[in-house]
Amino acid sequence: MRKIKEFIIEKLILFCGLASIFFVVLIFLFLLKEGLSVLKTVGIGSFLFGKNWYPISDPAQLGILPLILGSLLVTLGAALISIPIGIACAVYIAEVAPLKMKEALKAGIELLAAIPSVVLGFIGMVTLVPWVKHLFHLPTGLTAFSGSVMLAFMAMPTIVSIAEDALYSVPKSYREGALALGATHWQTIYRVLLPAASSGIVAAVMLGIGRVIGETMAVMMITGNAAVLPKSILEPVRTLTATIAAEMGEAVVGSEHYFALFAIGIVLFVISFLINLTADLFLHRNQ
Repeated sequence: MRKIKEFIIEKLILFCGLASIFFVVLIFLFLLKEGLSVLKTVGIGSFLFGKNWYPISDPAQLGILPLILGSLLVTLGAALISIPIGIACAVYIAEVAPLKMKEALKAGIELLAAIPSVVLGFIGMVTLVPWVKHLFHLPTGLTAFSGSVMLAFMAMPTIVSIAEDALYSVPKSYREGALALGATHWQTIYRVLLPAASSGIVAAVMLGIGRVIGETMAVMMITGNAAVLPKSILEPVRTLTATIAAEMGEAVVGSEHYFALFAIGIVLFVISFLINLTADLFLHRNQ
C-alpha cells in the first residue's frame, strides 16, 4: 500500500511539473501569436531601437528603446541599492545576530515580502517622492531614482531570505575548520562562508532582480511615466511593465498598438527567462 501511495505521489509531482512547463509554453506561444503581428508593419530594428513611443499618432511610432532604457535604469539603480544591503543583512542574520533577534528579523523580512506592491507605491508617492523632489531640487520627485529606491525595498526580502538560507546551508565543519586554523569570526565569514555560499547568493541576487524587472504598479505610480530617453536617474522614465499596464485597457483590439503591447510582453518574457535561467545555473553549478 505504501508503494502504491508513493507511486501516486511521484506521478502527481511529475504531472504538476510537466503542467507548469506546458502552461509556460502556451503563454509564450500566445505572446508570439499576438506580438509578432506588429512586425508586419514595423521592422524589428525600428521596434527595438526606435526612440519614439507614440502609439496613437498618425502614423504610429512604436519604438520601445525609451521603455527598455527606463526599465534597465530603474533595475540597475535598485540592484546597486538592494544587493549590498541585502547581502549584509543576510550575513548579520545568519552569523552575527543573537537567536531571539534572528527570529524577529526573519519574521519581519517575511512580513515585508507580503506587503502588496500597490501599497508600497502609494507609500512611495506620499513619502519618498516629495523627499526626492526637495533633496535634489527637482521640478518633480517622480523619477527613476524614486522607482529604484522603492524597488530596492521590494527586492531586499527576496535577496535576504535566499542568501540567508545559502549561508545557513554551509556545513558547520567549514566554520569550525576556519576557527581552528586561527581565523577570526569576520575572516571566517568573508573568506570561507561567503565563497562557499556564493552560488546561492548569486541566485538570490538574480531572483531579486527578476522581482524588480517584473514589478508594475509601484513603478507606474512613482517613476513619472515619461516615454523619453533618460539622460540621468533623476528624470522621469517609463518601464516596459508600466506601459502594458497603463495602455492595454485603452488599446483597440487588433490595432498596431494592441500588437505592440504584446510584443513588449515578449521582450519582458525573454528578459525574465534569461534572469531565472542564470539564477538556476548558478544555483546548481558544480562546487
